[in-house]
Amino acid sequence: MRKTMIRLSKSVVGELEAEAVKSVIMDDGYLGMGKEVQRFEADVAAFLGVPPRNVVCVSTGTAALHLATEALLSSEDEVLVQSLTYVASFQAISAAGAIPVPCEVKPETLTIDLDDAERRLTERTRAIMPVHYASNPGNLDAVYAFARRHDLRVIEDAAHAFGCTYQGKRVGSAGDVCCFSFDGIKNITSGEGGAIVTQDETVLGRVKDARLLGVEKDTDKRFAGERSWDFDASRRGYRYHMSNIMAAIGRVQLRRFADEFAPKRVALARRYRERLQCERGIRLLDTELGAVVPHIQPVCILDGKRDAVREALAEQDVQTGVHFKPNHMLTLYGGGKPTLPRTEAIYRELLSLPLHPELEMADVDRVCDVVIAALHGGHS
Repeated sequence: MRKTMIRLSKSVVGELEAEAVKSVIMDDGYLGMGKEVQRFEADVAAFLGVPPRNVVCVSTGTAALHLATEALLSSEDEVLVQSLTYVASFQAISAAGAIPVPCEVKPETLTIDLDDAERRLTERTRAIMPVHYASNPGNLDAVYAFARRHDLRVIEDAAHAFGCTYQGKRVGSAGDVCCFSFDGIKNITSGEGGAIVTQDETVLGRVKDARLLGVEKDTDKRFAGERSWDFDASRRGYRYHMSNIMAAIGRVQLRRFADEFAPKRVALARRYRERLQCERGIRLLDTELGAVVPHIQPVCILDGKRDAVREALAEQDVQTGVHFKPNHMLTLYGGGKPTLPRTEAIYRELLSLPLHPELEMADVDRVCDVVIAALHGGHS
């Protein structure tokens, strides 16, 4: 008899989210961007401890990165960004007309290696995009010091890191520009969605207009239940706004985060650490669990055994993933030239194990049993 499949990730939604969506459909009757989006922005702002006007919700995390980059940079400006990230980071930079410059990562955290980034500075470098890989912001103090030293803007790709803290402060509550994702499997979801958080008034004005096709000041009209008819547009814009339906889901998810989602994710990650940290042939990332609420559970499988471990898990109906194929290896971003030897070596070791709030400790133990057996040449 086959065992129940253990899923790599999962959207954890239910009756509360369904009721919230029903209320928008049956009571509000307006599904586009309106009061519910305004409320969600206020809720996120309260959670982060920032003014409501500093949060701009959009259709996806990628849209957030795109709009933030476009609001800050000009065509052909260069952005330092680690190659080991989802292609969304690079595509967002490209969509803004800027050029992503792939950098190596630090092996301990898989966040951007600033020494390598410094070697890639040119007269066209205008920004750095630290990626909070596996929800870990890494050394943000060092990133911001680097940015000040080289007169760069900072666009935090915090797609994985909603609800995490750094130096006792919520990620997104301080700094330059921070972008979150609320897609179906993130720490909270709005079905699809994202947010830009900044105190930069120029950026705020630009992204608020740009999410609504560049129609100037249309956000104020939408939140008042009105539309702009006699308007102007002076900058390029996109249909990137969040809908009331998405916001309704997000508001419920945010209420569930602190007491339900965050402690479960942290507890599961701690169990993985307890079971695997002393095993030969596997390396765990340096992560301060608790401050970091992990979205994914990547590990490095050493000695060329990654694929064998992955196959053993598949045979036991355990889903796995690889986060991520380095962008400099993609045709669009160089096809592997130039090379990034450290990133490429880490990519061959990476394996993401199941992590989501509906997993049980017994599921984690089952996964770890298979991993340990495969590492040592046995069978679970």
